[in-house]
Amino acid sequence: MEKKIPKVMADLFVSLKEQWKEEPELLELFKTCYTNTLDTTVKKMEDGTTHVITGDIPAMWLRDSAAQLRPYIFLAKEDREIREIIAGLVKRQFQYICIDPYANAFNSSPSGACWEKDDPDQNPWVWERKFEVDSLCYPIQLAWLLWKNTGCVSQFEGEFQKGIGKILEVFCTEQAHEEKSDYRFIRGNSFYNDTLSREGKGALVKSDTGLIWSGFRPSDDACTYGYLIPSNMFAVVVLGYLEEIEREIFHCPELEKEARELKEKIHYAIESIGKTATQEFGVIYAYETDGYGMYNLMDDANVPSLLAMDYLGYPSDPDVGENTRRFLLSNANPYYYEGKKAAGIGSPHTPSSYIWHISMAIRGLTSKEKEEKKRILRNMADTTGGKGVMHEGFHVDDDTRYTREWFSWANAMYAELFLDCSGYRLKIRA
Repeated sequence: MEKKIPKVMADLFVSLKEQWKEEPELLELFKTCYTNTLDTTVKKMEDGTTHVITGDIPAMWLRDSAAQLRPYIFLAKEDREIREIIAGLVKRQFQYICIDPYANAFNSSPSGACWEKDDPDQNPWVWERKFEVDSLCYPIQLAWLLWKNTGCVSQFEGEFQKGIGKILEVFCTEQAHEEKSDYRFIRGNSFYNDTLSREGKGALVKSDTGLIWSGFRPSDDACTYGYLIPSNMFAVVVLGYLEEIEREIFHCPELEKEARELKEKIHYAIESIGKTATQEFGVIYAYETDGYGMYNLMDDANVPSLLAMDYLGYPSDPDVGENTRRFLLSNANPYYYEGKKAAGIGSPHTPSSYIWHISMAIRGLTSKEKEEKKRILRNMADTTGGKGVMHEGFHVDDDTRYTREWFSWANAMYAELFLDCSGYRLKIRA
């Protein structure tokens, strides 16, 4: 029996039929990907909040859950239930942040389930406690996007302000990680990129640069150098969102001022020490730095990434941004791969020569050329390994070799690129 879908979604499908009559297979894949998250990963909780699992792992990531529901904002203005689902997710995200602002993934109940028992005293709500700056950015982003694109403000109820206080406290503490932070992460008998050096403190960074230290990347892999530039770019964007939220929703000049000053300090630091000169591409943004002059020049498929800076709304230097994009989409980027099936960016999180559908979608979403967007959309549709859904990574020569059977975030990204190609775009700038 075919599952019942919201009327607003069914109406959207009908409205798109004429536009995609020459390529109906792309529309059919969009329908599959767009219905997938709501059908399979979303659970309404008794307290009115929403829990969203990542797919084949039964936990909720702060990052993934926001990205998974982002494409439904287009429907939320017209559909109260979808609006409440997204607002409920924001409320639950902030509940989790108030439990532990350093954790990246949580259980739906205090079951004690976890990826690994890294700490004998680990909170039973916490699935994993890898500190990632982006985990604290995504909930603010989703709250602002829902407000500005639909007018909804119920997501600001509950523990939003309490969570914001914790986020700002963590950001300020981690600007001086060496001196002020008590955060440590050690995972025994694991791969080197699954734990932190120096007894869990991470590689040495220079304090008071203005940048926020991050233990892990959005791939959940450990940072090589602790200042992850794409995540700091994301922080600049969401702190700008927070300024507006505190001014117009909460009428709180103190938090508005704190957000603005923190945003300006981080932005100045990125533009001062977050980029470096290269012989082939000129000045580019680095993926990571330690603040002492060492740089890691690469990109990772997971968002935030350098490729995604325009998608996130970061006010980059136009010339440096263009130089960076040329570098990222070349063999100079150690995680850029080309093959018979596709070309794009992968991740040290997956095997070499595997590229990610997420990074393909980001390339399309940040392209200025409509034909390139459609070419990438077609390429994504042609590389599902015969499964008719997106995957995490796949081999550039053989898309039947892929990682993760079910990865909801990748399905959401195909849906978002399809909507972009159809003329649907979210307001992302204040």
